[in-house]
Amino acid sequence: MNSKRLLPRAVDDPDDNAGLRDEVRTFLRKSREAGVFMPGVDTWLTEWNPEFSRRLADRGWVGMTIPTEYGGHGRSHAERFVVTEELLAAGAPVAAHWIADRQIAPSLLRFGTEEQKHKYLPAIAKAECFFGIGMSEPDSGSDLASVRTKAVQVHGGWRVTGTKVWTSGAHHADAFFALARTSPKDSAARHAGLSQFIVDLRSEGVEIRPIVSMTGSHHFNEVVMDDVFVPDSMVLGGIGDGWRQVTSELAYERSGPERFLSTFALLAETAGQAAAGPTSGDGGIGRLIARITGLHHMSSAVAGALQRGERADSAAAAVKLLGTTTEGDIAEYADLLLDRDAEPTAGRYRELVDRAVLQRPGFTLRGGTTEILEGVVARELGLR
Repeated sequence: MNSKRLLPRAVDDPDDNAGLRDEVRTFLRKSREAGVFMPGVDTWLTEWNPEFSRRLADRGWVGMTIPTEYGGHGRSHAERFVVTEELLAAGAPVAAHWIADRQIAPSLLRFGTEEQKHKYLPAIAKAECFFGIGMSEPDSGSDLASVRTKAVQVHGGWRVTGTKVWTSGAHHADAFFALARTSPKDSAARHAGLSQFIVDLRSEGVEIRPIVSMTGSHHFNEVVMDDVFVPDSMVLGGIGDGWRQVTSELAYERSGPERFLSTFALLAETAGQAAAGPTSGDGGIGRLIARITGLHHMSSAVAGALQRGERADSAAAAVKLLGTTTEGDIAEYADLLLDRDAEPTAGRYRELVDRAVLQRPGFTLRGGTTEILEGVVARELGLR
């Protein structure tokens, strides 16, 4: 049997941040009671509310792990985990700041220049600057090595041409990280020659085309860059280091509680529905809650590893793989439980179920498909 550890050790006492958790829960309860928001599903992706994000920032709950010298709060990954978990469990509208806080800020801290850090990090912590991610491309699927966006060096910077797709919030965001090819593709080293650029989404040559989902909502976009000038000062990290940098981001992208709590608000409502219905004794709710509990411990272990500076990309892949499957199973269970012929189901609960069912196909695609993640985990365990 392979004894290799996939998940990092969990060493933090879960009660250490009980006071912070209670503080966040109280804030969210009062916000709901005041009509500031209604609980939803997949709100970290679909519910863009800059005003709510700024309310969180005013309380120090955005940019928590950004050092104080860059305008952040210098708090731990464990503390940030507590806050994000409560926001997601409540179904709060956090999409505006989510990408910048989760993924952009850590990458800037690791690879950014001092100019880039001072330009963006204080604004991220104040929820005054929002970001997207420019990785995926049409017809490329999860194969980032097939990136066709090109960056050509010119005097003072680079000219970037190409198309990115599934860019959440690009029509609202200020900038995004774009992965581009800066040297010809080498068949022997497919991941070489890639670099990252910070692209101002209001630049000349940028066109943002909406991708409207089946729900009629618009959060995805296609971003077309036609000879967009990016100054040398906006190169992120080293030229040719794009693949290493992008893969380092994946632990942040894949391991967070958004990978298993996107439908938690629906699970909570479903528990109430099931208690009064014929399925109250089928054990379905209990099994789903048990899976969420296990994922909570797995995800918090990754947060601890990130705090310690340990490698956690494979563990993050496991969280994402199991978590998004659980999210989809919650949607399916609620859909089977729902009596669509009953008059009361025309209300808020039915809206939650319908939204979850329509969002479900994306759960196991974004951040890496199930097949890709299975390969990552299998290789880590020595099974491939």
